Amino acid sequence: MEGLGSVLPFVAIFAVMYFFMIAPQLKRQKQEKKFASEMKRGDRIITKSGMHGKIVELNDKDNSCVIETLAGKIKFDRSAISMEMSKKLNTPAKAK
Repeated sequence: MEGLGSVLPFVAIFAVMYFFMIAPQLKRQKQEKKFASEMKRGDRIITKSGMHGKIVELNDKDNSCVIETLAGKIKFDRSAISMEMSKKLNTPAKAK
């Protein structure tokens, strides 16, 4: 029983780390993957660097997209598109 008592704190620390660090990160990765796969032409997006644009072309072969900005068309990797900021951009503001 002494061996179990010395291992129990390590198991508890791992469980806490899993529920507060690992599980939320896995959930977020799944949401971002779903967001990237559901993008379509005409969607307004914001990149992680803050560039605004509209999707004009999607390429599944190299997992990229071409967005149109005021300056022209630019090719980005889909992972460079911010899920949070793009969702805020596309959801209508609540009337006060």
